[in-house]
Amino acid sequence: MHQAGHCETIIPMRVVVAGSSGFIGTSLVAALRGAEHEVVRLVRRRPTAPDERGWDPPAGHLDPGALDGADAVVNLCGAGVADKRWDHARKQVLLDSRTVPTEVLAAAVVEHGVPTLVNASAVGYYGDTGDEVVDESTPSGTGFLADMCRQWEAATGAAASRRVVRLRTGLVISPAGGLFGKVKPLFQFFLGGRLGDGRQYMPWISLDDAISAIQFVLEHDTVEGPVNLTAPSPVTNAEFTRTVGHALRRPTPWVVPGFALKAVLGGIAEEGVLAGQRAVPKALERHGFHFLHPALGAAVAAAVAG
Repeated sequence: MHQAGHCETIIPMRVVVAGSSGFIGTSLVAALRGAEHEVVRLVRRRPTAPDERGWDPPAGHLDPGALDGADAVVNLCGAGVADKRWDHARKQVLLDSRTVPTEVLAAAVVEHGVPTLVNASAVGYYGDTGDEVVDESTPSGTGFLADMCRQWEAATGAAASRRVVRLRTGLVISPAGGLFGKVKPLFQFFLGGRLGDGRQYMPWISLDDAISAIQFVLEHDTVEGPVNLTAPSPVTNAEFTRTVGHALRRPTPWVVPGFALKAVLGGIAEEGVLAGQRAVPKALERHGFHFLHPALGAAVAAAVAG
């Protein structure tokens, strides 16, 4: 793992992970174990493996002993924002699937004396910020995503006496899954193109860097508060489209007009596709984290080779 101070000794930790079967969670568990940390996975079904403990967030239930001896809890829970069209019921699911587990774990880390809570959030916190460069000190914006992220982060409030890190994650680039996994087939079938005017910024991060950054904040107890989990060089949608097209050796002549995206996707288009954040990882850089893929071209090339 690439982090500050290659000679430093990392003390093995016991890390409890919620959302361990998800896109980021699966890779994080493997990376932590590779770095000699012990991982306990919280599961909502009956535990079937020695490293699993059961929990039921809506009921506020955690299996006895689930957090025993834990040095940190990592909460990555949340239903997929782009999985379904946003109607009122879906918005409630998106919100509840984030705030309810967070409230349960925030209270539990205090009750069980766990020193650290690392909790997911997203760059949607900032709303649509246009060309403005935003870092962790930028206030929250407007819209459903920004409001959801505010409530999500506020749900960590019970753990205020502990070290709390709130990961404002950008669009993750990896060989499968995440943003790149979704758009790759379109480009391969010569359907890649700019979305709307293409000027909206896309704060991205490679999966390798996202996992390393989470491990970094776990292992460096001076990191606290909001952390933008994004690469140092956010790009516009037009630039992203060109870069992916170049890596896949596909032309990208298409333009999907904004009105068409709104008609098909509804609110997801308005806030998630046609809006953007020029977010930079000021907190990670301040603490000395080193990116494996600071530029999009290298991240996409690695994902293509992946």
